[in-house]
This record gives sequence, structure tokens and C-alpha cells, in this order.
Amino acid sequence: MVAKIFIDGEAGTTGLQIRDRLAPRRDLEILSIPADRRKDAATRKDLLNRADVAILCLPDDAAREAVALVENPDTRIIDASSAHRTAAGWAYGFPEMAPGQEAAIVAAKRVANPGCYPQGLIGLVRPLVEGGVVPANFPVSYNAVSGYSGGGRQMIESYEADGGAAVPMLPYALTCKHKHAPEMARYSGLAHAPVFLPAVGAYAQGLLGQVPLALWALPGTPSLETIHACLADRFKDAPFVEVAPLEAIERSAALSPEALNGTNVLRLHVFGSNDSRQAILVAVYDNLGKGASGAAVQCLNLMLGLNATEGLVLPKAA
Repeated sequence: MVAKIFIDGEAGTTGLQIRDRLAPRRDLEILSIPADRRKDAATRKDLLNRADVAILCLPDDAAREAVALVENPDTRIIDASSAHRTAAGWAYGFPEMAPGQEAAIVAAKRVANPGCYPQGLIGLVRPLVEGGVVPANFPVSYNAVSGYSGGGRQMIESYEADGGAAVPMLPYALTCKHKHAPEMARYSGLAHAPVFLPAVGAYAQGLLGQVPLALWALPGTPSLETIHACLADRFKDAPFVEVAPLEAIERSAALSPEALNGTNVLRLHVFGSNDSRQAILVAVYDNLGKGASGAAVQCLNLMLGLNATEGLVLPKAA
């Protein structure tokens, strides 16, 4: 049976990327809305209720309005906005996050797609908290830089207009308020949200996140090997989350935020020194792949009872 999919907001950055990933597939029928009727509530309501799965690529308020338009009890929803990421009754769309999370998504009527930044933090920290390596009340900081595509159409147009005059890297959320903070607090396993410093880079696509850890401040002063083993064990069967080999290196081209662009892969690294008792945990992924559109397609596959990898790009050959 061919599943009917409606992407509400298909003209936006995330919507276009999802449509591109779904376009070659013959197991899906994409329901499209004419350009001149995108804001027509009656037309949108009809398509939302005809869909087996509606994917919302909308601002938060518009996403809430779209959910309210759904009256068909069989229509399932994936919301790519931040409107429902901590809402009751919504499954969080990071299947690898914890044991049982994939099954929760398979069974869910409502799935909230994760924000681009939180998945790196959650992937790096939650296994360590659940493994007893990092206490839940341990103070954690998270620094991350994303391509300007994560800021939506206006930011994309601004950076592309500025060209070489664009600021190379622009930190923001300097008041320690960011819309992703609630989901990072909810799903990282930490008792408190991390101190989070995001930044926009003068490149289109790709994300790199870093969590520094003072090993000497952790119970038992865990080694780099202990931390690496904890991550490797959690994600050993995950098709889209890789834990890179533990290496004592000073620098690596693999740590470019653009290294995994075009894939749906989240790659985790452990660096540092047992002598100095310090670690640097690093996550690399595509902010429009595993950080947005690829994550939505992965969840869609699971909700339809398909292999999670259907239509998605695995790591590029080295």
C-alpha cells in the first residue's frame, strides 16, 4: 500500500530537503498544495486529513494551528518545529536516544522532530549519565557551530548577499536563552540545562558540537577509554550514529562541520588526555540531515513500519 504524505511548508528549507529525499521513492505518494493556496486553511485542512502522515515544516504557531486542523484519527504527524518537543503525548524523534525510543516512535501518532543542536549534546551526554559515568547534576557546557541554513530563509538570503563580507563565526544566545534549551534539559538526562553557546558559521550547511569534561571532577575520574566504551556500547547497533575510534591526535579534517553533509549520520568523537584528566567530546553531523530533514524521514520510515535507512544516505566512503 502506498502511503500518502503531506509536507505542510514544503517550500521552506526543511520542507524542500524532505521532499528531495522522498521524491525518488515509489512507496509514497506526496500530496502537494498549489503555491497560490498554501495559506488557504480549507485546502491545507483537506490535505492534512487525507494524509497518512503529515510532516509540518512551519513556524511554531503555524504548526500548532496545523495540528488543530487534523480531525482524522488515522493521520499521524511529524512536527519539525519546536512547538511540541517537550509536549505531553509527543514522542521525541531521536530513535537512538535511549533503549525503547525507536519503539515509541513506531507506535506514536505524534512525533516531534528534534532541533538541530540538541541531538549532538544528547548523543554525547545521555549515555554517560545513564551509564553512571557523569552524574545527572554535573555542570555541563555545550558549544556548537552550525551553517547559516539552520536560520531559515531570511538568514540564508542575508549570508548569501553578504558573501565574503559575512562574519566568519557569530556566537549568539549570549543571554543563555535559546529555544532548544528545554529539550536539551529534558532529554540529555541532566538535571539542569547545559550552559549552551551556539554560533552561526559563514558556510551553508553542517554542524559541530563540543562538550568539554573535567574528568578529575567526575566520580572515580573515568578514563577516556571508559567514556569511549560507554558511547560505543550505546550506539553499536545504530545505523546512523557512529562512534569514531579513540585516537590521540592534535587535529583532524574529519572534524570539519561540513564533513557529513548530505548524509543522515551523527558521528561522535572522544579526545583528550588521561594525564591531564580532561576530555573533549565532539559531535559532527549535517544540520539539515540528521539535524532536521533526514531525522524526519528516518522517523517517517519507522512510523510506516519500514527500515529506518530507507531513502537515506549512510556515511560517505572514506
